[in-house]
Amino acid sequence: MEKPVSDPTGPPANHALLGGIAFSFLFTALIWLLGSRLEDVRLLPDQGAAWYYWKLPEATVWTRLSAWLPYLLHQVIIWWLIYRAQMQRPGYTGGLHWFNVWALGVNAAFILLHLIQTHVFYDGLAQDVSVFSSQGSVILLLVMVILMESRRRGLLFGRSAGVPDSAIGVVKRYHGYVFAWATIYTFWFHPTVSTPGHLIGFIYMFLLLVQGSLFFTRAHLNRAWTTSLEVAVLVHGALVAYGQGKGLWPMFAFGFGAIFIATQMYGLGWPRWARWTAIAVFVALVTLVYSGRGWDKLNEVIRIPVIEYVLVFILAWLIAGGHWLWRRLRPAGAASTA
Repeated sequence: MEKPVSDPTGPPANHALLGGIAFSFLFTALIWLLGSRLEDVRLLPDQGAAWYYWKLPEATVWTRLSAWLPYLLHQVIIWWLIYRAQMQRPGYTGGLHWFNVWALGVNAAFILLHLIQTHVFYDGLAQDVSVFSSQGSVILLLVMVILMESRRRGLLFGRSAGVPDSAIGVVKRYHGYVFAWATIYTFWFHPTVSTPGHLIGFIYMFLLLVQGSLFFTRAHLNRAWTTSLEVAVLVHGALVAYGQGKGLWPMFAFGFGAIFIATQMYGLGWPRWARWTAIAVFVALVTLVYSGRGWDKLNEVIRIPVIEYVLVFILAWLIAGGHWLWRRLRPAGAASTA
């Protein structure tokens, strides 16, 4: 349980949230405006799905260090702020704590630094790690959110579906560290280039960084806001897939849409008629698209939900198993941290 304290004297967290949203869009616009300066950078030909196109043909020690050192510093500072906040055990308040102010400032400073670093050295972390590591970090974040929120809104249609309670407790306590890694790592993975896919991704990452900066405030718990962040991956995935021109945008749009219908909308407090209306709209849109696309492709709708829910159960039972083992092996009298 969080220790209840009075609201801090800092600025209201809701104002910081609105300012962070404005910053996210304005800074993405700045990346777009400066993008033409990077058009002359020579890149290797695309070599398929496992190849990340936006990296230098020949990296140097300096181009690597220019990305890895700021990334590690960014990561460690935010982790330290989360740790310090947890040690203080504050309550969820309407105003900003000192660590929120620092987190917002640190994230903004490193976002600006990465823009400068790209225009001087170009390369991000992608030069040295797999493209699947970046995608996997975001998938892990989304799966952990579904797991963590299942205590409040259920996993499927408002029901818990047998998720171990111990796993939820562990994720709720430590998710901040994992989410900070997923967002900061993904942000530094890419150079700040101005392709449509990158710009959409940067807006999403910036919004997640804003959310991650507002821990221990009531704005961090705003259900409309947090659900919007979850649903934003639908917009991001569908638009990026549409831009690639491979015809896979319905899989992302309806796949993530199905997760909203089956899970996420049950955390919004909607009345039954509103939920049934959302279901009807979803079914109507699926029918409209696949009546022309071909019913043999209807399985696209369930691909992403099946993968995510399977991963939720795998992650939940792995965490629950690890938690059980830790409780059995820890020294007698050791305090529980989960």
